[in-house]
Amino acid sequence: MHVSEGRLRRDIEANAQFGALSDVDGHGRTTLTGTDANRRARERFVDRLEQAGLDVRIDAVGNIVGRWVPEGVDPSTAPVATGSHLDSVPVGGIFDGPLGVYGGLEAVRAIQESDRTPERPIDVVCFTEEEGQRFGNGLLGSSVATGQRSVDDALAFEADDGTTLADALDEIGFRGEGRIDAAEWDAWLELHPEQGTRLEEENATAGIVTNVTGITHCYLEVNGEADHAGSTPMPGRADALAAASEVVLDVEEAAKQLVDDESPSAVGTVGKAVVEPNATNVIPGQVRLGIDIRDVSADSISMLVDALEDSAQRVERERAVETTVSRPYDVPPEPMADRCRETLVDAGTATGLNTLLMHSGAAHDTMNVARVTDAGLLFAPSRDGISHNPREWTEWSDCAGATTVLAEGLARLAES
Repeated sequence: MHVSEGRLRRDIEANAQFGALSDVDGHGRTTLTGTDANRRARERFVDRLEQAGLDVRIDAVGNIVGRWVPEGVDPSTAPVATGSHLDSVPVGGIFDGPLGVYGGLEAVRAIQESDRTPERPIDVVCFTEEEGQRFGNGLLGSSVATGQRSVDDALAFEADDGTTLADALDEIGFRGEGRIDAAEWDAWLELHPEQGTRLEEENATAGIVTNVTGITHCYLEVNGEADHAGSTPMPGRADALAAASEVVLDVEEAAKQLVDDESPSAVGTVGKAVVEPNATNVIPGQVRLGIDIRDVSADSISMLVDALEDSAQRVERERAVETTVSRPYDVPPEPMADRCRETLVDAGTATGLNTLLMHSGAAHDTMNVARVTDAGLLFAPSRDGISHNPREWTEWSDCAGATTVLAEGLARLAES
């Protein structure tokens, strides 16, 4: 099989024009779900699918699937599927998502042009709202495709301006019918930039994922008492920000200790803080923190949540504040299927490309798909590990190399 680096590059570069940013260092784009830029990206993808001879279907939440049924194959046979997403974070890069979408399409074209004889159809998929920047917390389209969220619940999600997902999809013409069911796939493979530096450090063409990290989002609210910064004595203050700051440091220290003692892949991040009244001359009366906890071990995630709760209770006792901890978002770690992982290892060997077994510290739609069918995840190198940034970059040769491993893996799964 021959993967065309030029064809893949042209597809990704053309997609990068939708929501392109001209005033950034690098190659940036902002392509939020349901926007005009997202509409144009979707329209081009559908056109490219059809040009390659795939039959296109769009479901009620905007998930796009192009299906190739090879000559002589029973169309009712369970397909092998691949893909990713086309939406981005604000001021994001050009590879996160599109590499998996167009890499999947290029893999199918390579199989079509080869002498391989698939015995199953192959689906190329674009999931809706993977990034969660306008509607929900992320992985939205795949959560519907895997039955974890209903179509109605997904369509009811609202953006900050009150627009629902249903309205946004109607406006761009991508609210289809029915629900794509990932459980009907025989297997799934996703190609994605690594968003880390291991492949670059090891000079590997592709990373084969063993486990995808679990993710928990906790929110801490600290209520103290706002007062005058000048006339309120230091003793007796109920400074919500001072109390919250101790919790931030406690979470960091607990994560570092966990890495040293139990799990090197554990991370804990306080990434969001809202301070009220947020005035220089006023003692902060309320602080809300957003905490992101991840690991490939559910036990270590629970340990970090416990550490957060213990810290909150301590500052309550010591600083005359009230605290509340909530945990509204909890995605457990997900191992990849042995069959898919071994197929990708064999694909790397067969193509003569250097691959590396590794875990994923970021969430991907594959986490959801793995709950209903055999799933595998493949990484391409990221320069300096930069992601969600216009300076995100994967060399075109690495894009083609990882896509070659993907194509070989898809062909092997489709032949079995």
